[in-house]
Amino acid sequence: MHKRVLPYYFVFSLATGSLIYLAQKLAIKLPVIVNNYVNDFLIIPIVLIVSLYVLRWSRNDANYQISIGAILYLCCFYAIIFEYVLPKFHPRYTADIIDVVLYFMGGIFFYYLQKNSL
Repeated sequence: MHKRVLPYYFVFSLATGSLIYLAQKLAIKLPVIVNNYVNDFLIIPIVLIVSLYVLRWSRNDANYQISIGAILYLCCFYAIIFEYVLPKFHPRYTADIIDVVLYFMGGIFFYYLQKNSL
């Protein structure tokens, strides 16, 4: 896989997430799966790609990779914060097991992209 796939995926994900957010703010009717779930899949790879580039820069190691343990930790963190803690304190957030699954799918997808982009 081409070494530059991570930046392209990052830009694609950020653009897609932004368009979905804008459509929601403009009250444009989106398919349920897009409206409720796509951003949950995209967020983990976005955060991890930024983290990966910061870590590569700070360690001065262009081949540094984020471990599977760190990826799973971040997925757990997002699941606990956004699907357990925040729904108890803020009405905007709702607990949804599908979101948890999508966080982990996004993490696994990032792991695959990272491993195959060296």
